[in-house]
Amino acid sequence: TGAKVEALVRYFAEAPEADAAWAAFFLAGGKPRQAVPPGVLGELARQRAGIAPWLFDECYQAVGDLAETIAHVLPPATRVSDLGLAQWVEQRVLPLRTLSPEQQAERVATCWDELDSTGRFLLTKLIGGGFRVGVSKLLVQRALAAHAGLDAKVVAQRMMGYTDKTARPDARAFQALVAPETELAPADSGQPYPFFLAHALDGVAGDLDARLGPPAGWLVEWKYDGIRAQVVRRDGEVWIWSRGEELVTDRFPEVVTAAQACSDGTVIDGEILAWLPDSDRPAPFNLLQQRIGRKNLTKKILASAPATFMAYDLLEHAGVDLREAPQHERRAALEALGAAIPALRLSPLLRGSWPELAALREQSRARGVEGFMLKHRDARYGSGRRKQAAALPGSPAPAWWKWKVDPLSVDAVLIYA
Repeated sequence: TGAKVEALVRYFAEAPEADAAWAAFFLAGGKPRQAVPPGVLGELARQRAGIAPWLFDECYQAVGDLAETIAHVLPPATRVSDLGLAQWVEQRVLPLRTLSPEQQAERVATCWDELDSTGRFLLTKLIGGGFRVGVSKLLVQRALAAHAGLDAKVVAQRMMGYTDKTARPDARAFQALVAPETELAPADSGQPYPFFLAHALDGVAGDLDARLGPPAGWLVEWKYDGIRAQVVRRDGEVWIWSRGEELVTDRFPEVVTAAQACSDGTVIDGEILAWLPDSDRPAPFNLLQQRIGRKNLTKKILASAPATFMAYDLLEHAGVDLREAPQHERRAALEALGAAIPALRLSPLLRGSWPELAALREQSRARGVEGFMLKHRDARYGSGRRKQAAALPGSPAPAWWKWKVDPLSVDAVLIYA
């Protein structure tokens, strides 16, 4: 891990800002849309290599990765490219989607002829939309923070939405990531906060008093099975961000309508759920998936799979960042907001002794939920699932726990081809 961070820091120190912007995008999880289908790339490489289809297939089976197979079988390059990453992406990769198959084949062959096997491997991954990397977004944030002399939490905040599929990284975007805090430009109005994540709680209720203390020190809520999201209301507009940092505003117009009742400078954390009218429980997640997979939201889909937003934390109110406030204060502010806006659905708080709560938790499946969320009443809203970010002051223990019911199991034999 340390070597990865050091390598990233060296790269960010040496690379032109436009190249570094795209590198941060890809390494943090951003993916370009597929420009050329993998099958077309494989056939083009086979023709360029002058080998029979059966031999290419045998090579593919031996290697197990199409891009690596292509990099192995292509003839040696006849030229050397001195283009940087930004030029490769913006001038070579992205325009491919608009070309005819014949033009695509010509352009890809030209690109392959300028690269060594490692470069061909990477380029084919980017063109085929199959790029993956063995580094986490957290490490990229750490490296950027070390490079710029910033707190990693500041970089995490600035990177929210950086890898969205609509993003177009450039030198200016990279400068905004690493600018000194004193020179920080105002964030985009719709930018969310980094999501705070819970740790899994195992064990039985009998030892919770010893492990967690009395239940009065915790806010206990149902854990819903939906799409974790932040609703941002600023400058007269509404944005909805998923936990994967995807902008999903246009997928949930009902949530947008409800959020428009909030005043500017409001950011709410919660869960998007499918919830049928007159039902006392959320619908199964697969009903919500019908909404996600549709390009066009017809009236029929909106009626058969209505969505709602279950709010459980208030991160910004009247333009003031509340994340450092204790959990119980943020909850009180959320309840006050809910009282003023009846359309805002609040996650109910549950009370009782640990044994009583454990008995109530056994009803989770019947209620359409996954178990409990336990949030310490004094917890601040951290970033990610890092224990140091989740800890209470002076304590190494996480401040948010997810206490889920055990999964159902089945004995089975799986057969595949």
